[in-house]
Amino acid sequence: MRRILKILLLFFLFMLIAGISAHLSLTLIIKNEDTVIVPDLIGKDLISVLEILTEAELNVKVSGSEHHSDIPKDHVVYQHPEPGKKVKKDRNVRITVSKGSAIVLMPDLRGIPLYEARIFLEENSLCHARESLAYDSEIQKDAVIAQSPSPGLIVRRGECVNLLVSAGPRPRAYKMPDLEGLSLDEAMFLLENMNLVQGEIQSVFYVSKPRNVILEQEPLFGQRVTEGTRVNLLINRRPGSKEDLHGEKGDALFRYRTESGFLNRRVRVEIKTFGFSQELFNDFIKPDKEIWLLIPKNDNIDIFVYEDENLIEHCGIEDIIYGTKKLMIKNRQSGFQLFK
Repeated sequence: MRRILKILLLFFLFMLIAGISAHLSLTLIIKNEDTVIVPDLIGKDLISVLEILTEAELNVKVSGSEHHSDIPKDHVVYQHPEPGKKVKKDRNVRITVSKGSAIVLMPDLRGIPLYEARIFLEENSLCHARESLAYDSEIQKDAVIAQSPSPGLIVRRGECVNLLVSAGPRPRAYKMPDLEGLSLDEAMFLLENMNLVQGEIQSVFYVSKPRNVILEQEPLFGQRVTEGTRVNLLINRRPGSKEDLHGEKGDALFRYRTESGFLNRRVRVEIKTFGFSQELFNDFIKPDKEIWLLIPKNDNIDIFVYEDENLIEHCGIEDIIYGTKKLMIKNRQSGFQLFK
């Protein structure tokens, strides 16, 4: 009986040992199947990191960024877990990304457009602190004249840069002419020759004074004005009247302004009446400049405007709109006007 019990005890002991061994072996096998070796990511760019970790069935998580003198921008500086360590699949691998060197050679921004200078500073982690304007006859408008810090200096990223920007050539200054007593046509030609801009035209009527002449002006006679200054006029004219502002001839004042840009445009203005054509203007015009022409008052006249031989606008005298203060036609596309 004791012999049988001994045999049974040994049998159960053997089975227990066999079961434990099998469990340990199976656990080890399963554990080995769920683990991977962490690859070396140091110095690799972010796209390569994503590809490597995706293939290894691991996830990437960016834990921060810092400047590094040797590792380029957007490349891995540190990683955790370290390369070669065994980890379970789907585990996060934390990386620190390089922001590039903490110092940079100050670029030469002189002579380039302001928007390009801003982009260049942003790409190099430099800020544009202050932008000042100054007239310059050699540097085109909205281009950089000077900078601080100067080109070639070594600066830290994040440092701010001050820029001096060109406002273009200095406008010529004039003494405001005396327009009182002149007709509108005479005043307009004076303003055109001085590159002054017509402002508001208002009317008031005095029986004792000549009709359709200028009574007041702003700026006043003798004041200093520069090119582009707007000049407002007050004309002696009965309110609501359709009398011709330009005198006995009844000419209409045609104004056309080119669009802003960098290239000159050849502008040609042509009128056609009763099947005959007449060229009134044909020359190169700078961007954002205006030409003024007198058009004979005739219901059968058509006006054609060409830029670089392309027809831009077409209108007729019959399109003129009458008003109490300003009498004009304004085309929405090109912005030209006819004053009657």
